[in-house]
Amino acid sequence: MDLLAGIGYACAGLLAVLAAALLGMAYRLGLLYQLWHKVDPRSPRHGGELVAEVLKAHGVRFLFALAGGHISPILVASEKVGIRVVDTRHEATAVFAADAVSRLSGRIGVAAVTAGPGVTNAVTAIKNAQMAESPLLLIGGAAASLQKGRGALQDIDQLSLFKTLCKACVSVRAVRDIVPTLRKAIATAQSGTPGPVFVELPIDVLYPFHVVEKEIGGTKNARGLQGKVVQWYLRNYIRNLFAGAWEPRDVSPLPVQVPLATEDEVQRCAELVSRATKPLVLVGSQAMLPPTPAEELRAALEALGIPCYLGGAARGLLPPGSPLLLRQNRRDALRDADLVLLAGAVCDFRLSYGRLFSRRAVIVAVNRDRAQLLRNSDVFWKPRLAVQGDAASFVVRLARSLRGYTCPGDWVEGLREADRKKEQANREKAATPTPQHLNPLDLLHRLDALLPPESLLVADGGDFVGTAAYIVRPRRPLAWLDPGAFGTLGVGGGFALGAKLCRPDAEVWVLYGDGSLGYSLMEFDTFVRHKTPVIALVGNDACWSQISREQVALLGSNVACGLEYLDYHAVAEALGGKGFVVGRQDRERLDAVLRAAQDACRQGHPVLINALIGKTDFRDGSISV
Repeated sequence: MDLLAGIGYACAGLLAVLAAALLGMAYRLGLLYQLWHKVDPRSPRHGGELVAEVLKAHGVRFLFALAGGHISPILVASEKVGIRVVDTRHEATAVFAADAVSRLSGRIGVAAVTAGPGVTNAVTAIKNAQMAESPLLLIGGAAASLQKGRGALQDIDQLSLFKTLCKACVSVRAVRDIVPTLRKAIATAQSGTPGPVFVELPIDVLYPFHVVEKEIGGTKNARGLQGKVVQWYLRNYIRNLFAGAWEPRDVSPLPVQVPLATEDEVQRCAELVSRATKPLVLVGSQAMLPPTPAEELRAALEALGIPCYLGGAARGLLPPGSPLLLRQNRRDALRDADLVLLAGAVCDFRLSYGRLFSRRAVIVAVNRDRAQLLRNSDVFWKPRLAVQGDAASFVVRLARSLRGYTCPGDWVEGLREADRKKEQANREKAATPTPQHLNPLDLLHRLDALLPPESLLVADGGDFVGTAAYIVRPRRPLAWLDPGAFGTLGVGGGFALGAKLCRPDAEVWVLYGDGSLGYSLMEFDTFVRHKTPVIALVGNDACWSQISREQVALLGSNVACGLEYLDYHAVAEALGGKGFVVGRQDRERLDAVLRAAQDACRQGHPVLINALIGKTDFRDGSISV
């Protein structure tokens, strides 16, 4: 009896294991899901419609793309629901444009690129968005999941490309997963420290049932046992793809999580500020992130009354004439300050890794990202107070906590006087003729004098743009776009495109070096086709000057740095825009040319001003490494 009982128990155990294995297999094949969820083979609907519904529900107004068969359903469906599809001449431009929309609108920026080369062309722009902390959704087409690794067209391991570049990388395996995957990805991009996310949508989750069935459904009259098994597997695979695809789902945005400082941290900072005699605030790009409106942050800075340096996207936060705004002599000011508040600013190469602070200074750092918050603090500097939280809301709460506080007037006036002296020295350099062509400082001073209040500046270049940062003044918050910490050349066309679409009434200027112009000059075709008139001012010195200056001085060679004084304005005209060229002989009428460019832009024409500029010593000593 014991033997029979043991055999019985063993058989029961084997049957249980077999049943569990069969249930597991049925689950993986989607058979259980299909029992309760409908498959409609006759439905003409496709996954692109679900993508468009989610984007629309999240307030997306623009979808930037370069056409490809893998993503056609997304583009068509998006246009049908009223999302403006803007196609560019390079995938990187599409991502840069989405980045600009994200920065300026506070909403998620979205780009869609086709599989393989389309995805790889977007890598640099995605890395730039990561380092600039821009919330961005990149949708990538892909080969059908069933065909991955089998030699399908443009099939590569795309997720591996983005694992270190994005906050999340996901491949959708069934149509029913499109909506929840996109909702979660968008919330992830915008939460915490913002950044890009990548969602791969294989071609078989985007096209209608009958198209997918025709392409990968196999033969209808299979022969032999193996053929019939393969035929059943393929048919089941397709039915599982579409099971429950069109059931109602919530497409509304998920909550966005923003880290905030504690009340104790705000109060501790207030006590430190109240005891300081030479306080200074450095505002970085991160402080411009939602949810705090820029106007509220500006009011808080003005209420504090502490002198400020504004960097990156924070340029323009204070108006050009603000008595608190400092633009020159930052190294000297940091050396003398006894308290420095880093509001989203980071101690990387832009602050000499933290070596600029006085050893006696009290440093308060506020940043959403812990790694950025403490960058190099173990080597060159140490914060008295390190707050992992949103910088803008911290400053607003600090101002409320310090009502009645007055910054020492002699400190503010001393910094202002030093700033005025440096500005005057720059003007004197601008009045000095260069050995040939136009003085770039003079050109930029003239541009600054002509900029209207509703202007927006895009910075894409090295030496010319580095000079412009000290001279040209953004007129309002979020009116300056530069690549950020990655220093990427080529952002100009995409940033300008996104900026003009977000702010159609703004006069958008792209400040190009002649080297960086080469990356996106073809986008003048995009500007023309999509009726987005912008003005490109090209500082053409026939050289990669930011590199050449130190390369020649240190290594004695100009190899790979020389360019030519090319007719870039003629290229813009060939693509449908308006072109102007100015050199030394045009100095007296330079203002008139700039105004003519503004008039042409107001009439709806993209404009390129090819400004032939000479060499100055303005940026001697700056090394691009």
